[in-house]
Amino acid sequence: MDGTGRAFFLGDNVDTDQILPGYAMSLPPERLGEAALGGSAIPNFAKIAAHGDILVAGDNFGCGSSREQAPVALKACGIRAVVAKSFARIFRRNAINIGLPVITCDCIGQITAEAKDNDVFEINIQAATLTNMTRKTGYVLKPLAASSLQTLHAGGLINRVREKLSERGEQLQSGQLTGGDR
Repeated sequence: MDGTGRAFFLGDNVDTDQILPGYAMSLPPERLGEAALGGSAIPNFAKIAAHGDILVAGDNFGCGSSREQAPVALKACGIRAVVAKSFARIFRRNAINIGLPVITCDCIGQITAEAKDNDVFEINIQAATLTNMTRKTGYVLKPLAASSLQTLHAGGLINRVREKLSERGEQLQSGQLTGGDR
């Protein structure tokens, strides 16, 4: 979760159709990263992003539909974390549930004003800090709730449930949490 990567910058109201365009919905899950941000201001993002890169965005990141594949595409593309002024609630929950850190910050304007292309950033989710390693400037993020941190450390909600069941001496049964037992 924590680590360094280049930052890519997006504006306000980046919706799930920009994060994962409709044409990509027919791709198998393991290929969703190939279409990440294909409908955004960085349509070639999947080709230029590297494992560990960080997205920095404005208000209302992930708005629009409840397309749960959108955060999956970002994670599959290698995104380490998304830092934004605010997130659409359902996108935030979907991201945490799959183990993609999403964290808010009130100083997005300052970060984007001070950064240049190819600056390297370091993010520490637990400490809620973002540091521009190139410019030697640091920023305070809003800390995540303990339950969100636990889910992220487990690698997502299903892994967290498995951990909790294991602590109680139980196991996740086939079909549970996948909709197979409804």
